[in-house]
Amino acid sequence: MPNIFWVLAVVSLLGGCAYSVEEADRAPPPISPGAVPDAIPYAEPITRAGNSSPYTVNGKTYTVLSSAENYSEEGVASWYGLKFHGRATANGERFSAYEPTAAHRSLPIPTFIRVTNLENQASMVVRVNDRGPFHPDRILDLSYGAAVRLGFADQGTAKVRIESVEVMGVSDLRTRGDDEYLTLQLGAFMNEATAKALARDSQRLVTVPAEVLPASAETGVIFRVRLGPFETQGALRKAQDQLRAAGLPQGQPIP
Repeated sequence: MPNIFWVLAVVSLLGGCAYSVEEADRAPPPISPGAVPDAIPYAEPITRAGNSSPYTVNGKTYTVLSSAENYSEEGVASWYGLKFHGRATANGERFSAYEPTAAHRSLPIPTFIRVTNLENQASMVVRVNDRGPFHPDRILDLSYGAAVRLGFADQGTAKVRIESVEVMGVSDLRTRGDDEYLTLQLGAFMNEATAKALARDSQRLVTVPAEVLPASAETGVIFRVRLGPFETQGALRKAQDQLRAAGLPQGQPIP
């Protein structure tokens, strides 16, 4: 699990969170592995937020890498508890216990990595948007959903391999079809009112519809917030810039 004092410090530095959920640090309602998608790698700028280097936590200094190209590492991964669901990550986005995201001490934010559970060979792509874990025996913190997908949510930790993945530009996405990757998924929440609040705030910035998808038997008690579809990849990217500038989640492109 992430170091609780570090996470609370990050939240304090970044300010209040409109979508935060005050709950005990525990596993959220269960989710089906099939309901957790891979993150879609695409070109994003390396922002100032979350990439201060060097930085010090608990008396130890860390340096953020200038590039994630050809990065590979093996070690123990853990996953976030429910207490952090909805709170700000190191770059100011909202953490979701169900989205394909991760925290790493030195990879640039954002970075897309492939994580392979070396105990069962399950593999998926996640997006690094947070710092941690600051436990000396762990190299990666994954969302609960990613841990479910990789098959180690119940045991808490697993030996994994991390490998950086090549990102796609806008032209690469267009080759996949005009009707693909033109919707943004902004997050997943246990509380319907929280999801509706995010949808309402997002709708004020863009002209495409904002939708709250209700919980289902397959995915558990969650509500997904989606924005779109957009007419072009350019319109989608512009909306992400607007959302980010407003302090809202910029979302992940999905089919």
